[in-house]
Amino acid sequence: MHRTQILIATATILGSVAGAHAQSSVAAGGTPAETEKPNTSYAPMLPGQTRAPKPATATKVTTSTAVQGLASGWAFEFLPDGRMIVTEKAGTLRLVAKDGTLGKPLGGVPKVDARGQGGLLDIALSPGFASDRMVYLSYSEPREKGNGTTVARAKLVEDGGAARLDEFKVIFRQTPSYEGDKHYGSRLVFAPDGKLFIGVGERSDKVTRVQAQDLSSGLGKVFRIEADGGVPKDNPFAGSDKSKPEIWSYGHRNVQGIALDADGRMWVAEHGPRGGDELNRPRAGLNYGWPEASYGIEYDGSKIGAGKTQAPGTVQPVYYWDPVIGPSSLTFYEGTLFPAWTNSFLLGGLVTTGLVVVKLDGDAVVSEERIPLDARIRDVKVGQDGAVYAMTDGPDGKILKLTPGSGT
Repeated sequence: MHRTQILIATATILGSVAGAHAQSSVAAGGTPAETEKPNTSYAPMLPGQTRAPKPATATKVTTSTAVQGLASGWAFEFLPDGRMIVTEKAGTLRLVAKDGTLGKPLGGVPKVDARGQGGLLDIALSPGFASDRMVYLSYSEPREKGNGTTVARAKLVEDGGAARLDEFKVIFRQTPSYEGDKHYGSRLVFAPDGKLFIGVGERSDKVTRVQAQDLSSGLGKVFRIEADGGVPKDNPFAGSDKSKPEIWSYGHRNVQGIALDADGRMWVAEHGPRGGDELNRPRAGLNYGWPEASYGIEYDGSKIGAGKTQAPGTVQPVYYWDPVIGPSSLTFYEGTLFPAWTNSFLLGGLVTTGLVVVKLDGDAVVSEERIPLDARIRDVKVGQDGAVYAMTDGPDGKILKLTPGSGT
C-alpha cells in the first residue's frame, strides 16, 4: 500500500475513535453553543462533530482597548519586549508601543493587491527572532497574470527612532496566479522543528476551487517549507514529478486560521461556504475533501457538486459549524488567567462577532463557548501576560484585551 493510502486509512480510524471519545466525554442533554437553525439537513458522520455543548459555567471576561486607530488590521504578533507588530490590509506594517501607541509605517514593505480580500495579511516571527530579527509576511502579490499568495521574509531593523524591513526575500509563491480578489487564505506558523506551515485558499470561484484536489496546483492547500523557502525532504510529495513538493495536505477551501496545540501539532480553521466551516488537524499527504465533500451549500442554496459530506479517500473534519462562524484566526490557549480555557482553541469570529472557544479532549471537541465582543474579529493572540488580545476588523480597528471579570 502507498504511504498516502496508509495515512488515509489511519486518519479514518483515528477520526472515528476521536468522535466516539467526544460522545463519551459530553454530558447528556448539554445545551449547544449554537442555537440557530442550520443551513442544511446534513447529519454529521461522527458523534460530537458539531454543535458541542456549552461549558457548565460561562467564562466571565472584562474587555478593554489595548490599541486603537488601526486601518483594517489583519494580523499581529507580540515582540519579545512586549510591543506588537501589526499588518494593515492596504499594505502598512507598524510597530505598536507597550502603551498602545501606533508607530509610523515601516519602510521596505512589498507592494500588495488590496482589492477584495487581498492585501498585507499574516505575520510570523522567526523562531530565532531574538537574535536574527527576521519576520515572515504573507500577502496578495500583484502579478502579470493576476495575483496570488506570496510569503517573504525580511529583517526588522530599528535605527534612529525609525523602523524598516531589510534583506527582503520572497521564499514562496502560490501558483497558478489568478485574476480574482478572494480566498487567499494566508496564515503562517512555525513548527517546533523550524519548518514553516502556510495555509492558503482556492481562490473561491468554481473554475479554481476544483484545483484544491489537484496536486499539481497550489490552490486550496497547506504547504510546509524550510525557513529559507527550501522543500523539506520528508514532505509527502517531495521527489514527485506530478505534485508540488511543498504540499503538506490538500482539499482545503480557505485556511485563515493555523496554530499548534500543546503537543506541537498543527491545526487549521477554514471557511466553508454557506455552512461547513471546519476545524481540521492536517496530516502529511491527506485530502480534506473540498469541493468533493462539504457540510455546507452554495450561497444561492444549491448543493456543492453532488451534495456529499464524505467522499472516498478524504478525511472528515474534526469539527464543523453550520451556520458559519467565519473563522478568521486560530490560537491555542496556554495562559493562566483563564484556567477554564486550558487545552482550548480560540477562534476569531467574523460572523459571530466575538470569540469562539472550543475545548479539546484528545483530538475531539467536547465543549464550545461563545464570547460576544460586538465586532468582527480578525486575529487573536495570547499575550505574555496570559491575557487574550483580539483584533477587530474594519477601517477603525482596535485590539481588545480580555481579562477575567464579572461581565461578558
